[in-house]
Amino acid sequence: MRTQTVLIDRLAINPEVSAALAEGRPVVALESTLISHGLPYPQNIEVAKASEEAVRAAGAVAATVAIHAGRLLVGLDDAALTALATAPAGSVRKAARPSLAAALAGGGWAATTVSATMIAAHAAGISVFATGGIGGVHHGALGGSPSTSRGTAPRPTFDISSDLEELGRTPVAVVCAGPKAILDVPATLEYLETLGVPVVAVGQTDLPGFYARSAGIAAPDSVPDVDAAADLVATQLGLGLGAGILICVPVPQADALPGEVATAAVERAITEAVQERLVGPELTPWLLARIAVLTDGASIRANTALIVNDAGFAGALAVRLAGR
Repeated sequence: MRTQTVLIDRLAINPEVSAALAEGRPVVALESTLISHGLPYPQNIEVAKASEEAVRAAGAVAATVAIHAGRLLVGLDDAALTALATAPAGSVRKAARPSLAAALAGGGWAATTVSATMIAAHAAGISVFATGGIGGVHHGALGGSPSTSRGTAPRPTFDISSDLEELGRTPVAVVCAGPKAILDVPATLEYLETLGVPVVAVGQTDLPGFYARSAGIAAPDSVPDVDAAADLVATQLGLGLGAGILICVPVPQADALPGEVATAAVERAITEAVQERLVGPELTPWLLARIAVLTDGASIRANTALIVNDAGFAGALAVRLAGR
């Protein structure tokens, strides 16, 4: 119990968010790495504010999460959003479960990834969280990745995001557009199944493909709309199993990349990354930047659109859950 008590003591909940939670009104948590690491200024703060507005338009309260001065901030005001968005390059840590203690002890700004945002949301009593795409199993993490220039497969890297373990241990509904397209998506689904995490597509039977409407594989489960999603989320979180649930909403049609375009760009970027022997924390941002170049910026437009769309859906989901 002491660990949880200390974590709660580290929370600094925005007054608007605190009041909404006390009154049982719907609240949606939002992550902050897109502000500090995902997009350049001013696009980062524009997307962050558009996501918050999408949550509000659905009838819920937005709570963007970040870390500053040893505190987990749950709900950022305009000044905090601006400070995070304009912080000098390299000055903002990226906080996940493995680096959460270092981020809190460091004293400066840190942006929360999916896992750290889930931790903060659950501690604050927020059950719905919206993000763009979750991390997962990278190609080659379990062996059998594309051959290197020497003609032999590299050793397994075990490059698996802590997002997946967090979904298996923290009961929060995570709304996203599917696993990031750069990942080994089938292996990611298998890993989530092992952890006992339901993965649900909304409005289609195919798993959403992040940049594209479909990943080209069937989702483990599907629901027709937000009302059915709320029924499933309420049941999952009410069972007390300890795991979260992943709700996958496809990118809006007008902003989606054609499946073949997204696949070709991702496969080329991954091949180039293997040739450059890129692994570890620098791999994901390198791949996303390279895909943006290969698609003439279309992947960035799809990414920003799906982030805001997910926030709006999460707001509607939170409203329906609060109504219960």
